[in-house]
Amino acid sequence: MRKVEEKIGAVAEKLDATGGRTESALREFLEGEAAGGIFLIVASVAALLFANVPGWSEAYFRWLHMPAGPDLGHGPMTARLWINDGLMAVFFLLVGLEIKREFVDGQLTSWERRRLPVVAAAAGMLMPALVYLLLTARAPGLTGGWAIPAATDIAFAIGVLALLGSRAPASLKLFLTTVAIVDDMGSVAIIALAYTAHIDTLALGLAALTLGVMYVLGSSGVRRLWPYLALAVLLWFFVFRSGVHSTIAGVATAIMIPITPSPGAPDDAHSPLHRLEHALHPWSAYLIVPLFGFANAGLSFAGLSPAILLAPLPLAIALGLFLGKQIGIFGAIWIATKTGFARLPGHARWTQVYGISLLAGIGFTMSLFIGGLAFPDRPELVSEVKIGVLAGSILSAIAGFTVLRLASRPAS
Repeated sequence: MRKVEEKIGAVAEKLDATGGRTESALREFLEGEAAGGIFLIVASVAALLFANVPGWSEAYFRWLHMPAGPDLGHGPMTARLWINDGLMAVFFLLVGLEIKREFVDGQLTSWERRRLPVVAAAAGMLMPALVYLLLTARAPGLTGGWAIPAATDIAFAIGVLALLGSRAPASLKLFLTTVAIVDDMGSVAIIALAYTAHIDTLALGLAALTLGVMYVLGSSGVRRLWPYLALAVLLWFFVFRSGVHSTIAGVATAIMIPITPSPGAPDDAHSPLHRLEHALHPWSAYLIVPLFGFANAGLSFAGLSPAILLAPLPLAIALGLFLGKQIGIFGAIWIATKTGFARLPGHARWTQVYGISLLAGIGFTMSLFIGGLAFPDRPELVSEVKIGVLAGSILSAIAGFTVLRLASRPAS
């Protein structure tokens, strides 16, 4: 643990020494997520290939479950555990940084700006959950997966949107990003509240103490990153031991990272939050999220027939993503604008808004992640989750891309 902290400290010292970058984190986010979305797609296709080619499949699944570390409280660490509980905590750290930045220094600084994305994201999480529960009402043991179709995969969605180039207005990209960020907030809350089983109060208390030390550092004006990142390692360990999912440690750390607001200007070069966010973006987009996709999208089609798509669980997830998302988001936007509660994104037409609502049905990364939490001891259901997520996400991606391409076609 001490060696890990020393390495993190060295990396953080380099960040402190460079003073960070000053270009917009949101612009970098859009560019990075677009390219990262392509990496995610490639990694997921590779996972499906490895899982179904004879000889490769045995090596693939053996690698996922191969012991790769000590017992930290939940059995020996494996490659999948390090990815899902370790690297994804870094991903959620970035998510938390993005959320904090948007609320303090970005597109969600005022209620007027928050209205439409908050309403759209809330409806876009509620409606898929209702569709899921409606379709699984008579299937025992499946209600715990209600949150699987509720989340949007921002990397995948922005990646598809990037394929349209200038055909999609910048306001739509920004709107989809803000909706996904609010969506991420809901997903974090769901993971913390709905998918936490047994609590180790001692470990949770030590986690709270670690957070308290971070708070004191921030209140004392400490701007160097290395103390926060070193404490983040301890926080992750305590949260992992506590029974609360360890990715919550990433979000909690983000809340404690100091930020220097710079409204209407490029990011402050001396803001700890902005420096850390810029540093993490490439690792998240090009390594962590694609690696998660590679480790979790692998589904063996051996013995499966097309009829599996009509089984209650895959069907509920697929329709929750494809129908629930578009009905919830588009319906909420329509009601909000018609009642004068909010306005459409600038230079956007209703057909384009509908296309964005379809793209929000791409729930790939977060849906697979929540699916693993919902059915941790039932691998047969996790396979069905993958089928439903793949079907719903691919259908949403194709439909959203088609609508946006046709809607944005130049007049002849």
